[in-house]
Amino acid sequence: MKHFKPTSPSRRQMTVVDYSGLSKTKPHKALTTKLKESAGRNNQGRITMRHQGGGNKRVYRVIDFKQNKIDIPARVETIEYDPYRTAFIALVVYKDGERRYHLASKDLKAGDEIVTSEKAVLKTGNRLMLKNIPIGYQVHNVELQTGKGGQLARSAGSFVEVLGQEGKYTILKLASKETRKVLSTNYATLGQVSNQDWNLVVIGKAGRSRWLGKRPTVRGKAMNPVDHPYGGGEGSTQRGTKRPKDIWGNITGGRKTRKPKKPSNKLILARRKK
Repeated sequence: MKHFKPTSPSRRQMTVVDYSGLSKTKPHKALTTKLKESAGRNNQGRITMRHQGGGNKRVYRVIDFKQNKIDIPARVETIEYDPYRTAFIALVVYKDGERRYHLASKDLKAGDEIVTSEKAVLKTGNRLMLKNIPIGYQVHNVELQTGKGGQLARSAGSFVEVLGQEGKYTILKLASKETRKVLSTNYATLGQVSNQDWNLVVIGKAGRSRWLGKRPTVRGKAMNPVDHPYGGGEGSTQRGTKRPKDIWGNITGGRKTRKPKKPSNKLILARRKK
């Protein structure tokens, strides 16, 4: 982490991730595109997601979450910053000359060799079938559906722990402490996702949130009664309603949102701890 001298009140606590270990190159142009910025508005121009808008311009890097070039070795060319995600990304070049962006594993460096194979060597960055990963190993970018690409553990510093093998399933322990079964023929990448210090970042000032495209959030209790169920009262008062509600009066707290008949319920062995 990078800390600053307290030259102002906002600088006193402000911290940023140290990017000195990243490659000083521009993104690979063939793997970039521009995403439309909606600022939280729908096709009618009405705000459907509040507190969005502004922010720095960003270029999207197309990430290969499938890594489906089997048994073809690849060399890491660069480790780069990605404005659309918390983790770092790695530009890899395969033996046949094709370049792709992958999620960078922790401690992965430029020049390292990685491979996707059913029985790859147990080395950070390699991708192999879950059935061939020993118990206790940390993995990320885990497939939930065969061939769909990684969906679990993709953010900075996250990982999933392999707990065991049971028939055609592998038992995994997620970051939320949920324990679930995943088909053992699905692929996962060994190691932890890079940039594990990201959760230590202190924004420091309001302006930095605006750079990220986040507009100000006003507390409900600071509003008038006409604007929010929590509004009104003399001074700083309590909520004034029995249950937590959003600005439109919908109940938000303590309500289950997962569908009770969702097919994947049978694969969850232990729910996450509340």
